[in-house]
Order: sequence, then C-alpha cells, then structure tokens
Amino acid sequence: MAVFSAPAFDAHEHVAFRFDPETGLKAIISVHNTNLGPAVGGCRMWPYENDALALEDALRLSRGMTYKSALANLPFGGGKAVIIGDSRKDKSPDLLLAMGRFVDSLGGLYVVAEDVGTTVEDMDILAQVTKHVACTSEGSGNPSPYTAMGVFEGLRAAVGHKLRSNAGLEGIHVAVQGLGQVGFALAQQLHDAGAKLTVADISKDAVTRAADELGAVPVEPNSIHAVAADVFSPCALGAVLNDRSIGQLQAGIVAGAANNQLAEDRHGAALAARGILYAPDYAINAGGIIEIAFKGEGDEAKMEDHVRAIHDTLTDLFQRADAEHLPTNVIADNMARERFMMAA
Repeated sequence: MAVFSAPAFDAHEHVAFRFDPETGLKAIISVHNTNLGPAVGGCRMWPYENDALALEDALRLSRGMTYKSALANLPFGGGKAVIIGDSRKDKSPDLLLAMGRFVDSLGGLYVVAEDVGTTVEDMDILAQVTKHVACTSEGSGNPSPYTAMGVFEGLRAAVGHKLRSNAGLEGIHVAVQGLGQVGFALAQQLHDAGAKLTVADISKDAVTRAADELGAVPVEPNSIHAVAADVFSPCALGAVLNDRSIGQLQAGIVAGAANNQLAEDRHGAALAARGILYAPDYAINAGGIIEIAFKGEGDEAKMEDHVRAIHDTLTDLFQRADAEHLPTNVIADNMARERFMMAA
C-alpha cells in the first residue's frame, strides 16, 4: 500500500500502522503537521472496504485538522486515527485498550479524541493506558454541541454574505443531511432561529424525531442534496460534493458540519462557477476542537466567544474570496497555511 505516492499525501510528518492479533485491532494514525503544537484529532471507527480507503481517510482528515486548528487560532497541529471495523459489532474494551497503547506509543505526538464510531466512554477506556487523550468524561467531554454552535454561526455568516442581509435566519430554508449529534443539534438551533427545515438521515428514528419536534420535512438521503433550498447543510460523511452532486444542487449556499465535503479540491472551483457560496468545512466545523482547547481553562464564556468568532472568520474569508476572485476553499487554505507555516 503506497503512502508517499498516495493522492492524499501532503508532506505528512508521521504515519503509523498497528495490528494487534489478540484483539483484531487494525488502525492507522496520521500526523500531518505539528508546527503549532501537538497533533490533535478524532479516532474514527469505520468498516472501510479496503486498507487504501482507510489510509486515504486518515491522510485527508489529519490534513484537515492542521488547517482547522490554524484557521481557528489554536495551538494544535493536525492528526487523525482510523480503526478499520464496524463500531456496532467489532468494538470491545480490549480493542480500545490496544488502541490506547498505540496512541501512547507516539509519546504525545498525537492526542486522540472521539469521532465517528467512537464515544466519550470509549475515550475513558483509552485514558486507562494513555494520557494523550481528549473528550473524556472528566475532560472536555462531548464536543458536538460546540461543533453545532460553530456551524450555526458560520451558516449565519454565509446567509448574510450571500443574501447581503443581516435579517437573520427567519424563513431561510435549510436542507440538513445527517442527524447525528451535530446535525440534530444544528437543526434545533436553526429551528429556534425560525428556519424552515428539510432533513434526511439513514436513521428513521432521527428523522421522525426531527419531524415531530422541529416540524422538519423528511426526504430520502440520496436526494437531500438536490432539494430546492437556500442552504444545503451536509452533516454526514465526506465527499458529498462531487461531479455528480454539484450539478444537482439547487441551493445557493453549502454550509455544514461534515469533514472533507469536497471530493477533490477542484470541486471548490466547480461550486464557485455555479455561483454557490461554499463555507469550507474545516473553517465552519471548528467548534469541537475549540472546545477541547479551552475546556481546561474553565472559562465557558471565553470558549463560547471563540466558537462564535467562526462567524467573523467566515465573513472575512468570503470577502477575501470576492476580492481575490478565488474559490473559498483556496482562500481558506491560504489563510490557514500562512499561520502554520509561519510557525515552522
């Protein structure tokens, strides 16, 4: 399996692999850059079809974490871990302890947190064998509410910029793809702000709850991106913006919580060519990593102010994209790169 020639390889500092025959753990830790501080990022457990896809995810996600922390002005680098397996069937305490020992073997180069397929309770198990862990029940806990808060602020900035209005979100139609912890919390905030909701998720229970509690209109998961709405908000897995889906979008704004929403960087230009305003994923979904950074200080107000500043970061980013006639993802990359490369 190629690493240095992998399409997603981007001068990553460290990529480690671990197989534990006793527990069946098959895992990869990818550290992209540590100029600003230790690499912090979640541990994703997913039934990847093959090892190459797991490596690609680890490489892309760790790079995104570098850019996310840099753009959010945090003293972190970017890292990510992936465990190959179905979290509903393959996860066990012994497997998680083996993962914790894997993290610990890097000596603090990488700090692990929860992600898709892992939980706060899982981080508690890892913490039994490594101190290099965040999102434990005694630490920062579940960052999802703060991720949702930041996405709400970024979405609000995108609506204000695209519609040239400070009128808020009353009556704005948002199509939310994915009703996990972040997606549902975002939908609740949008509902409270007066937005109209269309939703989709593979979980029928989540969709039913959104319909009952938020008055949301459900649609099938494979058609949510094509709903005629003001905003398409992808809050599930990545690569949702691709050659096929971009041509089907009927929303003028894309602003959601999912990581790696662009299947390829060139899709940012494809969105711009259609006049669709894209809120770069790692800029808008930084609330969780901000919560991890500030939780130890015990200043809730300061932490929330930093999360809400995502609104101003995106407003600045959109204005720079207009002025420089470049796609928003290119501007975001340039802004983040300026920060972490200056620290080299």
